[in-house]
Amino acid sequence: MNAPDTPPVLDIRGLRLRLPRTARPVLDGVDLTVAAGETVALVGESGSGKTLTSRSVLRLLPRGATAEGRIEVAGADVLTMTSQQLRALRTGTAAMIFQDPRAAINPLRRIGDFLTESLRLNSKMPAAEADRRAGEMLEAVGLTPAILRRHPHQVSGGMLQRVMIAAALMGEPALLLADEATTALDVTSQAEVVALLADLRARFGTGLLFVTHDLGLAAAISDRVCVMYAGRIVESGPADALFARPRHPYSTALLAATPRLDAPHGRLAAIEGQPPGLHEELTGCPFAPRCAFATDRCAEHEPGERPVPGTSAHSVACHHSDRLEGSADHD
Repeated sequence: MNAPDTPPVLDIRGLRLRLPRTARPVLDGVDLTVAAGETVALVGESGSGKTLTSRSVLRLLPRGATAEGRIEVAGADVLTMTSQQLRALRTGTAAMIFQDPRAAINPLRRIGDFLTESLRLNSKMPAAEADRRAGEMLEAVGLTPAILRRHPHQVSGGMLQRVMIAAALMGEPALLLADEATTALDVTSQAEVVALLADLRARFGTGLLFVTHDLGLAAAISDRVCVMYAGRIVESGPADALFARPRHPYSTALLAATPRLDAPHGRLAAIEGQPPGLHEELTGCPFAPRCAFATDRCAEHEPGERPVPGTSAHSVACHHSDRLEGSADHD
């Protein structure tokens, strides 16, 4: 990880994203940073805004969406970039690893064409040099250059996700965005990809924003964790501290619902109720209707993010975080 006074490779401040015909922002004041060589996990239920946050970094916004705030990648504000600047961002400075590799690669073209196209068209790199670079990146992710001549259907899902990671590394990015990058894989392939991402981060000094709903994977790979609910970051802190003692009721509930080998027999814990829809305005804490600690204050006043007592890196947006006595031991 870089020194504390070094600017982060990703710095999101006050990000609000609105979609047409919705009553509230889908992202509501998101603050998030990723340092060089650091992995930050963004976790939460489906619909919490994780994917939109990661896609906003590349300004891949839904049709009709409006964004406010700042998204700085390597010091440049993405929301004010020209088309040419955006193209340079997406082909060099930052890259995304998508959830389903088979949906992201043209099945009719060879893997080599997929890997080298951006360098040949945008960077004007000669074909031979682009092929050499592609071979190097395939070796970096544990594959051989022979894969270049194959089509996507000729390799396994785990291998194809490694190809996606190699493609993301082709432009030597300062920032990698992994959007549920292991969801479509079996457990063994998931473990391999997580280990690979950790190794590549260490070797290349790349910042990594790891979007997932799997808290086990987040614990395995991340330096810091941001917990998202209804488009807001409700808790953030070092992974060890947050998983050992979460301070937001939602974080606690997510950890309680995570399957564990040493858990007692019986039904898994579940979070009662549903996340709020975009058609309803929010007053107070968005988690209040599902929270066992909620009071009238929670329903009426939105909690601001504040540091957990005794720490400087762990913060929580909850009126009653000091009432959470439980802890979780996740090795």
